[in-house]
Amino acid sequence: MDNNTTVKIGLFGIGLDTYWDQFDGLKARLEDYQEQVRSKLASFQCEVVDAGLVDSVELAQVTGERFHAENVDVLFLFVTTYALSSTVLPVAQKVGVPVVILNLQPVAQLDYDAFNAMADRGEMTGVWLEHCQACSVPEIACVFNRAGIDYHLVSGYLDEDEAWDEIHDWVDASRVRKTMQNNRLGVLGHYYCGMLDVYSDMTQQSAVFGTHFEILEMCELHALREKVVTEDVTNEIDRFYREFDVSPNCSQNELVRAAKTSVALQRLVQSHRLGSMAYYYEGQPGNAYENIVTSMIPGNTLLTGEGVPVAGEYEIKNALCMKILDTLGIGGSFSELYLCDFKDDVIYLGHDGPAHLAIAESRVGLVPLPVYHGKPGNGLSIQMTVKHGPVTLLSIVQRRDGTLFFLIAEGESVHGPVLKIGNTNSRYSFPIGAKSFLNDWSKAGPAHHCAIGLGHVSSKLEKLAELLKIDAMKIC
Repeated sequence: MDNNTTVKIGLFGIGLDTYWDQFDGLKARLEDYQEQVRSKLASFQCEVVDAGLVDSVELAQVTGERFHAENVDVLFLFVTTYALSSTVLPVAQKVGVPVVILNLQPVAQLDYDAFNAMADRGEMTGVWLEHCQACSVPEIACVFNRAGIDYHLVSGYLDEDEAWDEIHDWVDASRVRKTMQNNRLGVLGHYYCGMLDVYSDMTQQSAVFGTHFEILEMCELHALREKVVTEDVTNEIDRFYREFDVSPNCSQNELVRAAKTSVALQRLVQSHRLGSMAYYYEGQPGNAYENIVTSMIPGNTLLTGEGVPVAGEYEIKNALCMKILDTLGIGGSFSELYLCDFKDDVIYLGHDGPAHLAIAESRVGLVPLPVYHGKPGNGLSIQMTVKHGPVTLLSIVQRRDGTLFFLIAEGESVHGPVLKIGNTNSRYSFPIGAKSFLNDWSKAGPAHHCAIGLGHVSSKLEKLAELLKIDAMKIC
């Protein structure tokens, strides 16, 4: 349930020990640059294990062993000057995690006039070596390619915002990767019969993301619900009024029913240490399990807002998408295509069931529904619109051969009329237009669900895909 996973970065700079006696002050200046890199990385809410400047094969061996013992999640290799690839390869081989190569010059442009005015060519060479980061990059890339080592490259200069935005994306992507590896995803109930697109290969999902799937039983949830006492119910109803705009049409009986289920769901999540969940169930009319499943929406919405995203209709792939977006701090609301407005060139997306409180345009409504469309029974539901502004859509798609890829789109949640049917729904515009979005998104072959988060984060998701060694397709 911890979305505050701290990613551990192994940072090392590289140089050539032969230079230190030849060029006075060069090593100290390079170490100062590395300190700037370390300080900036640490500001990204990560733990930095700084091994300093690695300038020999012997030190490379020691550094690799240290990073391995520290169990770092990713390596950041800062190229400070020309260095031999033999001082890099042992580190990467011993640790066995992705490597991000930082090809960062001290400045965007050398002061050529001042440089050429220097009287001592030896001193000039030292200054040049202080700025010759790019020299080593092809050599390192060549060796990593031949050694089969996963690496990524950021080029720029130390004070460049664009470079540091990219580096920050790599840190965030690494954090999500680690979170997914530690995520326990509960699956409760069964698939919606006939909804073939949502059927998932849990083994393949686990192999890619490292997520553990915990198979849950309705009878356990029922047993937990039976132990809920009156005080628990009263406290949970009070919480409903704090978190939701509760419609006066919500009956006391329905509030009590939903509150009991909400408390039981929290205890189920705690018992199994879940970080996310997918669920669906029907049950026979009047059955105790039907009573539970028709009263789950408020509780699952609260869980989603607390960092345990819950996807309905047993949509495991979407629960993973929601967890990814939630870990990035941008929400991750369960959605599907609702309808098109071809006059305004917008598309409605939304869903019944749980929503993400943190990304609502205004206070989230809790309303009664006389019928759950396509599902059994009736009960309380959520009325919500996603905050207006930039959004990112994410779907995990399974190909015919079983492999997975990210499907990504960036758009805008825009003002306009919404459907007040007791569901989450919003209007979205896309730079390629509604028709092209519909065609391109659908032809990529996702399930009919997707997760929606605030902001444009495709660059982070594309980097996460690289760390996971899967493809990413961005349609807009």
